[in-house]
Amino acid sequence: MSIKLVAIDLDDTLLDSGLSISPRCAADIEKMRQKGVLVTLATGRMYRSALPYALQLGMNIPLITYQGALVKDSLSGEVLYFRPVGELATTVMEFLREQGVYFHTYFNDQLCVESDTPEARAYSQLAGVELTFMPDLVEASRYQPALKIMAISHDIKLLDPVEADLKALFGQDLYITRSKLHYLEIMHRDANKARALQLVAEHYGIEQADVLAIGDSYNDIAMLKWAGIGVAVANAPQMVKAAADYVTASNDEDGVAEALEKWVLNPQADPCCPDRHRDGLARGR
Repeated sequence: MSIKLVAIDLDDTLLDSGLSISPRCAADIEKMRQKGVLVTLATGRMYRSALPYALQLGMNIPLITYQGALVKDSLSGEVLYFRPVGELATTVMEFLREQGVYFHTYFNDQLCVESDTPEARAYSQLAGVELTFMPDLVEASRYQPALKIMAISHDIKLLDPVEADLKALFGQDLYITRSKLHYLEIMHRDANKARALQLVAEHYGIEQADVLAIGDSYNDIAMLKWAGIGVAVANAPQMVKAAADYVTASNDEDGVAEALEKWVLNPQADPCCPDRHRDGLARGR
């Protein structure tokens, strides 16, 4: 096994608690690029929110954004994959409005909201993107494609049944996941990080076994399972760790750098039998 492509989640994985990339992580990514290893970001963030980090790291590669709904090159702007929510976007927004849950959406890579709420302002600050105000997102969704829909509530007891109801109603047609406990995200059923990473690998003629993925949350599980080696950071929930081959240090302890050094820069595992043991657990393929 020789890693040729690495996909790294941003929030709570590559980014520390201050939303920065540590010097060690940045240096290791540059070392990999010099070795000819391709490195991309795989994030639920908007393309325009992920792009500054990609440019900071000197990436010239398609970025996986919106959980995989948009795969777009960081330099040329070429779009490799585009899967908006589709016709159900209007129905989902109407459902969330009936439930009294805050939601926003994304049209044309804009963060679109109906009003300046605490949830909207907090997310805008996290993403580093200004708010675009629209009087009626439901009506707007009838005329332009929504890349994804995000519902936010810090009351998990409120969000849990909403997620369950959405999956019962639309689970066959949409991809519904959590990126954080208080972030519920709804996408096209073919918009997920695993599918997007597969497309990027195929674009470069790279085998699945030669792909490394690193993530922290529920929306990363499919990607971690698909990659030849899936790595979870220590701050990930147990369900995510259980889906990974290896658990590295946390995002505040250079976990990404530790994984890159172990598997790419200074590989120590038997290439024919990668280490699938962590925390006393093992996952077969």
